[in-house]
Amino acid sequence: MTRSEILDSVLASGAVAVVRMADSGRLVRLAEAIAEGGVTAIEITMTTPNALDVIEATGRELGDAVTVGVGSVLDAETARRAVDAGARYVVSPVFKPEIVAEAHRLDVPVMPGCFTPTEILTATEAGADVVKVFPADVFGPTFFKAVLAPMPHLRMMPTGGVSLTNAGDWIRAGAVAVGVGSALLDKQAIADGDWATLTQKARTLRQSVEAGRASISTASR
Repeated sequence: MTRSEILDSVLASGAVAVVRMADSGRLVRLAEAIAEGGVTAIEITMTTPNALDVIEATGRELGDAVTVGVGSVLDAETARRAVDAGARYVVSPVFKPEIVAEAHRLDVPVMPGCFTPTEILTATEAGADVVKVFPADVFGPTFFKAVLAPMPHLRMMPTGGVSLTNAGDWIRAGAVAVGVGSALLDKQAIADGDWATLTQKARTLRQSVEAGRASISTASR
């Protein structure tokens, strides 16, 4: 897939599952469960034990059923190694031009983390495909509305403070997608192997995203 095609796939999902797990052995089954619920963009962070092996295994086992990316990337070399392992997009908690440049050299989308309007615009002008606004819960959806009012061309995705039911609020505020971690990845359900609960949580999240999109469509008519 080309960089553009990968980005379209991630944005179509509307939600990116941010995975940080101590037990990486269960991650493939987790990814399968939430994909069944409609969340097909899976961000496996570098803080996951054996992250590169897990990325490779998840991509091999699930193929095109999911779009696997890498998160918590702090340098260009890590981005390269993750893409070599099968990551289709790169996410970072910070903005570093070298990470953006390396991701584009490898023809994959990149989502650097930013916080202020200046950082968001700077990252966009440097080539960021989507800007991860982090930590987004500090300001909430009203921040997105305020930033997008003078700069509607920005593509922003909140991470932090997104729940299964308020995802639609972020979409209505202008987010192109949302990043969701603990609200989706219930630790007890994972420990119990209760994959049906995770599938249902993913389904609830997607319904919230789609409700947000539908309200935007209705308002624009």
